[in-house]
This record gives sequence, structure tokens and C-alpha cells, in this order.
Amino acid sequence: MSASAAQALPADDPLLVATGVQRRFGGLVAVDVDHLEVGRGRITALIGPNGAGKTTFFNLLSGFDRADAGQWSFDGQRADGLRAHQIARLGMVRTFQLTKALSRLSVLENMMLAAPAQSGERILTALFHSRWQGREDDVRERAIELLRRFGLLEKAEDYAGTLSGGQRKLLEMARALMAEPKMILLDEPVAGVNPALVESILTHVRALRAQGMTVLFVEHDMDVVMGISDDVVCMALGRVIARGAPAEVAADPAVVDAYLGSRHGG
Repeated sequence: MSASAAQALPADDPLLVATGVQRRFGGLVAVDVDHLEVGRGRITALIGPNGAGKTTFFNLLSGFDRADAGQWSFDGQRADGLRAHQIARLGMVRTFQLTKALSRLSVLENMMLAAPAQSGERILTALFHSRWQGREDDVRERAIELLRRFGLLEKAEDYAGTLSGGQRKLLEMARALMAEPKMILLDEPVAGVNPALVESILTHVRALRAQGMTVLFVEHDMDVVMGISDDVVCMALGRVIARGAPAEVAADPAVVDAYLGSRHGG
């Protein structure tokens, strides 16, 4: 069966199911996804040419933008119409192509700000140190644990703005994990990264899968896509044109015509 035909097949144990999702900007239809399922505990790559609607689709799924039509569910719960923080509470978080670190805060402070359910941030409880000190200690401990895991512990007290591009990517991924998500959306996690750090980032992505987490990521580097993905989805002009195993999608004539051929001068 071709990858184009396979796109209609349901994923085994889907965590994310999207149907009829559309986003228009004036007369331009940026996203028009008829149906997409992302399997639980798998790494799924979202590929396609520039302007295919990949990042816009990410923005919709994660609550950073509003769809004009369609619905999607996450782990059996309706997620369309929810705001970003509500979707994060369900267990789906994302990173950005352009990292969003608060440059004048330390790396550790950036991590701690990402933790949910911090009672010390509420006006009424902030005045009573004993009510939130324990939670803050737990948050700090988890932040330090993640910084150690991502090789950033020695940078903990440095301003986030002093990190290299690759280190910022690592920080953003580590910070996303502070929410203890079930699924993480990575927008071009190795774009612009020093080659020495690319394999480090990919190792962390594989480790997330090994822990049972679901990963959906946008990427243009086909070597990365082919080497790390369980499933690949290709978008073009806002639509899903193929879905399947990496080798199947790479060989699909529609994908070659819309994306891979143009990338190789074909």
C-alpha cells in the first residue's frame, strides 16, 4: 500500500486525533487537514516544503492559534477551543523554532517558571512562605535533575541569553519537560544547531520515546527524519498528502513531486 493510501489508516493506539482542521488567513487556506492520528509512544515527523502549514498546524494543536474549523482530541479529551495553558495541563506541550528563553533570567529560573501548579505564584498564598516552600523545593529539584540530564547543569546560574543556539534548544526541550507531558511537539529541534549538538538533541528525543512519551516534530533534514522517526507525515499546501513509515513516505511519488524532488533539484 502506498504512503498516500496509508494516510487514511488509523494509528495504533492514537494519542492525538485531528479531523477537519482548517485555518484561513484572508483568502489563503494555510491548514486544511482532513484527518490525522498520532500514535502513542511513537516519534512522528511532520515534513513538507516551506509554507506547507506545518508550524501553523502546530500552533493550532497547542492552543497558540485558533482554528476556523475542525476538532481534535488528546488522550480521549476534546482539545480544540482550549488555550495553550489548558492544553499543556492535558499533557501536550511544544517548543518553538525560534527559542523563547527569557534571556535576563538564569537558566534555572527559566526552568522553574515552566513548572505547573506553583501556589507561591498566587497572591493570597504568596504571603505564607510555609504553604509554598515545599512545592518550590520540589520544582527546583526537578529543574536541576533535568538540567543535569540535558548537560546544562553547569549553566544553571548563567543568564539564558548567554547560551548558544544549540544550548537554547536543549533548554527549551528540558523546560517543556517540567510540565511532565504525555506528548511534546518540537518545531525544528536541530535547525541552526552546531553539528556537535545535533546528535545530543536526537539522543534526548530517543530517550523520550524510550520513557513512553509521544513526540511530534517538524524537520527539514531528511537524514534526521529517516534516522529517528517511526512515522512520517508530509504536508503540502496545508494538506496531508502522505503518511506512513519513513521509507514509504520518502518513496511516495506525491511527496517526491511536492517536496523531496524540489529539495534535490528535481
